[in-house]
Amino acid sequence: MNNRILIIGACGQIGTELTLKLREVNGSDAVIAADIREGNDELMQSGPFEIVDALNKGAIEKIIDKYAINELYLMAAMLSATGEKHPSKAWELNMNSLFNVLNLAKEGKIKKVFWPSSIAVFGPTTPKENTPQKTIMEPTTVYGISKLAGERWCEYYYNRYGVDVRSLRYPGIISWKTNPGGGTTDYAVEIYHNALHNRKYDSFLSENTKLPMMYMDDAIEATIKIMDVKPEAIKIRSSYNLAAMSFTPEQIASEIKTFIPEFEITYHKDFRQNIADSWPRSIDDSNAKKDWGWQPKFDLHSMSENMLNSLFKKFNNN
Repeated sequence: MNNRILIIGACGQIGTELTLKLREVNGSDAVIAADIREGNDELMQSGPFEIVDALNKGAIEKIIDKYAINELYLMAAMLSATGEKHPSKAWELNMNSLFNVLNLAKEGKIKKVFWPSSIAVFGPTTPKENTPQKTIMEPTTVYGISKLAGERWCEYYYNRYGVDVRSLRYPGIISWKTNPGGGTTDYAVEIYHNALHNRKYDSFLSENTKLPMMYMDDAIEATIKIMDVKPEAIKIRSSYNLAAMSFTPEQIASEIKTFIPEFEITYHKDFRQNIADSWPRSIDDSNAKKDWGWQPKFDLHSMSENMLNSLFKKFNNN
């Protein structure tokens, strides 16, 4: 059976680039983008698009029937920093959208589901360095709580109903194409924009706050790779740890200075500092490497070079 893919939340930071890459791989007409609002011009012009509320199961089912969908990526979510401002809305969106999709898969409407988790499932009692796949979690944000609950439901639906659901615990994702979506790691995107525009950045995290990060190209590759492997290769049905690099604001600033020597950084912590302090500093993703061959391509230097070059071209073309 040829893949007929639906991406809900296709206009978000990850969803946009995932949609474009999947259309490149599978053909434009085979990948249906859907969101509660329209996306950027590149997304809208590259293939089919549907307006849909992730909380409306009936509307999702109509799109599945219309396009004969067999594979679904649920990328819609309210992220950590935004979720702390709207906890009940974050819980409703993050959980009920997942139930809608899991139940559609349980009913045989779709064959395979991808749902993203996050390092936000970990908490202040979690081991900070080389955080294991299985460990103490105890998240302190509504985003992390919803992702931890979602992991348990994914595993339950696999064990109880045989739903082929696959998941990754994303670290902070860095991209030049789309704006960040209200997460605690957003500084690592904003800093490149500010470096090019005005040669300075005021960080909302302290200089020594080390967090796991990943370039968008690696995140997209990991997402597609875990969905492409045979079901028997997936040994973990909650969510896989995923890692590429870890760094602090001070370290990323130093790297940027190798390209833009006059760049300056200052620090004024806000409420996101407490969130960041509850998360791991580095992640053990050996299970993903062993089970389905995950391997990142970008480190801090190669990512910084690619980000700055790409943003420079983007700004000059606009």
